[in-house]
Parts: sequence; structure tokens; C-alpha cells
Amino acid sequence: MSLFKSTQNCIGFDIGTTSIKAVELQRLKGKPVLVNYGYSEEVVDFSKPSFNLDVQKTVRIIAELRKRTGIASGNAVAAMPSFAVFSSVLNLRDSAKAEMENAVMWEAKKVIPLALTEMILDWKIIDEGEAAGTTTARGATSVKRNVKVLLTGAPRSLVKKYIAIFKEAKLRLVSLETEMFSLIRSLVGTDPSVVAIVDLGAVNTDIAIIENGLPVFIRTLDIGGMMVTKAVSESLKVSFQRAEQFKFDLSLGGPSENSAAGLPKVIADTVSSIINEIRYSLNVYQQENNKRIEKIVLSGGGANLINIAGYLSKELDMNVVVGDPWARVSYPLDLKAALLETGPRLAIAVGLALRETL
Repeated sequence: MSLFKSTQNCIGFDIGTTSIKAVELQRLKGKPVLVNYGYSEEVVDFSKPSFNLDVQKTVRIIAELRKRTGIASGNAVAAMPSFAVFSSVLNLRDSAKAEMENAVMWEAKKVIPLALTEMILDWKIIDEGEAAGTTTARGATSVKRNVKVLLTGAPRSLVKKYIAIFKEAKLRLVSLETEMFSLIRSLVGTDPSVVAIVDLGAVNTDIAIIENGLPVFIRTLDIGGMMVTKAVSESLKVSFQRAEQFKFDLSLGGPSENSAAGLPKVIADTVSSIINEIRYSLNVYQQENNKRIEKIVLSGGGANLINIAGYLSKELDMNVVVGDPWARVSYPLDLKAALLETGPRLAIAVGLALRETL
């Protein structure tokens, strides 16, 4: 959803349920260069909170974050959370090109639970299929195709909130997109192979299958890092805030009698439901499309759990890696260690800033 022209310098804002992350990039000699970054997070004792975008609170946090970090650009790109945006792959059989838009709108009415007047829709052809010619009663030839279309829709009320936030924050909102497209840009890039992205967020986990740079399968789970924190809090009988740090410290301890294949048992037990859902999603895609998924790329704060990639790799019998959103960004070498550590949680913000600086 492009609102303004492309710029040379931009901030990617990832506004989440429990945090706001910002990454400022500049296009210099045709390459994205890191200018600044920062984030504001709060540990909240809940397992399944609703996403209530408070305009005034968000504006205040953005102002404090910019002041604290020195982020200076006036151009911003933001992402709407996957669980708040509708996505679906439509299979339009025998659709002629001239009839495509009408066909998409007709199918959209069937799959989107809200009235289309309440949504802002966007669609993109992801597979044109093979053209086939048919002869009409008058002898004319009509060429039609079986086409797959990626349909996305965002509630107008949510879009208006984002516009209001950046207007009040005195920032120019260059574009607004979904989190998954940002993750694809920062973690997959131009890789044409079939890969899965698993974004382990604080409240939700997003699972997406990416084919030729486009999401062809997306699922959002109501399970995230806060569930792990809650399990640690109850197991160790410590406060929620202390448990948030303990869950990372625990994973540094290595295998023990209370661990499962190198991951602490309390954490392994909690993430088992996520693993089952990942396995199910991958199986559904592979059975329906007869295509092999090359690897799984992890992002989000949960990807910082030590041993998590190796544990998932063993459980799923697949190549699992922690994504590096800085792969196409230039930055000072003395920041490498810090950036690699924060990379998974900043992947969406990096992808947003890359939209205007690649």
C-alpha cells in the first residue's frame, strides 16, 4: 500500500503487542546502510492478550524511542500484524485476464468474514498456470487460464489507526504492509526455493511457506514467547519479569536430566504444541503441492533461545536456521555481535526499512 514516493532514508517500525522496534537505513551508493536502531519492550503477565492499538500510547513510545536512540529520519514504513490481516490463496479456474478483477472480488466475498466495504484489499497473481484455448458457439477462440492469486485484506479501521499514529508522531508514512512481506524481504530475499518462515513472537507464532518470494501458505498460532515465560514462572515460582530472563539463561545450561535433547524440559514441553503445528502445516503444503521445503528460517524473539534451531531441526528432521536480516545491509564490524543477537527480533523492522533502501 504505497502512499508516497520512494525515499533515500527510512525507518522501519515494527509495532507489536508488547514492543516497538525501529531500524533506520540509508541507501548509499546503491546499498542499504545501517544508520540507527532501537526498541522498547515491556514484559506483560498475560498469555493471550488482544491486539489493542492505542494511538496516543504508541505515539508517546515512538517519540521516546527516537529521542533515546537518535533516530532522525522523517520517513517511515510500518507493518500490520499477520493475525490482524486476512490472507488467502485463491484458485480461479478458467479465468480470462479481462475478467480477473471481477473474479477476485467475487471469491473475496466468499472467504473474507467482513464486508468488503470495511476492508482494503490487494491481490497478486502467484501462478498463472497454463493457457488453454476454447472455442465459443460463434467459432471465436477464448484463451483462459487456471490462476492462483494471493489475496490480502486489512480492516480500514486498523489502517486509519496506523495513519493517525504517524501523523501525530510527525513522521511521513511512506508505505504500510504486512509483517510477512517484511520478513520475506529481510530473510529470504530473491531466493527462488521453497522455504518456511517461522516467526516466534511474544504472543503469536506465524508459520508461512514462501515460494518464489511470495507467501503461498500462512497460519497464525495463539502461542508465543509469553507462554514459555509463564511456564518458567510457574515451574520456578518466580515473578513473570524474572522468568522472562530465566528462560534464556536456562537454555545456556546445556543438556541435563531435566532437559529434552539440549532444551530445558519446561521450555521443550511448552514449545511442543508449536512444533506439532509446524509439522502439520509443512505436511499439508507438501501433500497438496508435491513440493519439497528446503529449510525453515526462524525469526522473532523466540529465535534467541539457545539450541532452539538445533532442537527444531531434530524434531522436524529438517534444516532449521536462525535468520539473518542484516545479510544485505552494511554496518560497522564492531556492531556485528550485537546485531546478530538482536537480528531475529528486528527482522520485521529491517525488512520494512529495506523496502525503501534496496
